Amino acid sequence: MSCLADAAEVSSEGVAPAVPDAAELERLGAVVGEIFVHNENIFDLQDPQENKRLYRLANKLHIRTQPHVVRQQLLFKSGDPYSQRLVDESARILRSARYLYDASIRPVAFKDGRVDIAVTTRDVWTLNPGLSFSRKGGENTVGVEIEELNLLGTGTDLELSRVSGVDRDSTLIEYKDRHVFDSWVRVRAAYADLSDGSFKALEVERPFYALDTRWTAGVFLQDDEHVQPLYDLGKVVEEFGSRRKYASAFWGWSGGLRNGWVRRWRVGATYDESQFSEIPGATPPNLVPGNRKLVYPWLGIELVQNDFDKFRNHDQIGRTEDFHLGARFSAALGYADEAYGADRNAFVFSAKASHGSGSSDRSALLLSSAVQGRLESGELRNTVLDGAVRYYVRQSERRLFFTTLEASVGRALDLDTQILLGGDNGLRGYPLRYQGGEARALLTVEQRYFTDWYPFRLFRVGGAAFFDIGRTWGESPLSTRSQGLLKDVGIGLRFGNSRSGLGNIIHVDLAFPLDGDSSIDDVQILLETKERF
Repeated sequence: MSCLADAAEVSSEGVAPAVPDAAELERLGAVVGEIFVHNENIFDLQDPQENKRLYRLANKLHIRTQPHVVRQQLLFKSGDPYSQRLVDESARILRSARYLYDASIRPVAFKDGRVDIAVTTRDVWTLNPGLSFSRKGGENTVGVEIEELNLLGTGTDLELSRVSGVDRDSTLIEYKDRHVFDSWVRVRAAYADLSDGSFKALEVERPFYALDTRWTAGVFLQDDEHVQPLYDLGKVVEEFGSRRKYASAFWGWSGGLRNGWVRRWRVGATYDESQFSEIPGATPPNLVPGNRKLVYPWLGIELVQNDFDKFRNHDQIGRTEDFHLGARFSAALGYADEAYGADRNAFVFSAKASHGSGSSDRSALLLSSAVQGRLESGELRNTVLDGAVRYYVRQSERRLFFTTLEASVGRALDLDTQILLGGDNGLRGYPLRYQGGEARALLTVEQRYFTDWYPFRLFRVGGAAFFDIGRTWGESPLSTRSQGLLKDVGIGLRFGNSRSGLGNIIHVDLAFPLDGDSSIDDVQILLETKERF
């Protein structure tokens, strides 16, 4: 019997007294008593179907998440007034960790004004030693890697990998810790030796980790050197050397959650320099973008509405999904000036907005948009406007209709910014980066199926039948004229990775192009891991 069962006192009749509901606990002014953390292992050995030799070995080899790592992420402690909002938000924070499959928090006992709370989580397998393989847009990516998402049960992520991809080969070492010294400070450090350059990054940040967080601060450094390809019809038609040096530091503050809304402010400074060069020996000579150096202070604002709901069998299979159904808006504006060391005077801007509505048992609509770019001499430069609509209709416990419309529009794009459409970004029947232009749109219609098949107690299985239709508009310096509407149909299997933190959904798709030129294969085979169904 676990400590959770012991948390509730039992009456002389052998029945545990009922715990008041959340509203009643808050009305009574209950305070948090004992907090019991129960971290379940990968496999439940109480279940005869999981009490197998291999699963017992996996549990024995796996180091479970340490209780203090779970406790640190709770937004309440013993002695605090009971708040259902903080209970729900704490559960969402725990579910966002890749090393946990699920998390639930509930009151288990109430006596003398104190409510005891049980926090239940379930680990996943977090060590990934071996080979990786993916295929999309007719191209393969293979790798050898050792990654541990939950080093010694501390929530720390350490990765060493060697990957051969479409654009380059890379050897990467990366370290990520979301809770340095049991704090809310997170650190990410990465170094990659590339076949065409190198990549270095360091990020230290204390984020707005909760709705009521009052301050944030951080610094981000990056040095990225590589050969950048330009694509047309799925082929590389131009290359140039690219090196970007980026540094940004910021501080932010907030009044916390008030009347269901959060307002946050940020101030910071950014150094962003990009240098481009010809590839030695190229014939004809490379088409090379002009160098850029932007140095600017900036001010940002963010508004968040407190409106979340739990879904199931929408973008995942058989696991709790947290959807933000409220409104969210953020924007930042900076001014680069030659007096600061920039090579031009320009306003640098970005903004994002999203809104959701609906419910998990009927339909849900998610809207999002984003824009970023520069304003130089009164004209927009390298400006891209993105928008997306995602619509879900729950037909039954096992069936879901889904459609999404995505669009991007660019203006006066820098040569190193391409708006592309192909097998790597939703047009599954075509080669990756197949069509380019100044704008694109893609509509996907998908019928999703969620089965109760649970092979080897490792993967939850689903399926999809889909139709994609999209096109590009306008001209880019290297892209051929738009081929108009491009369509494909296909079917696929989905494997929900319920025992591993190394990817949520494995996609196996067969896609059949209905348009395009004769060089396209009649069938595209796609194998990849995605965050969504």
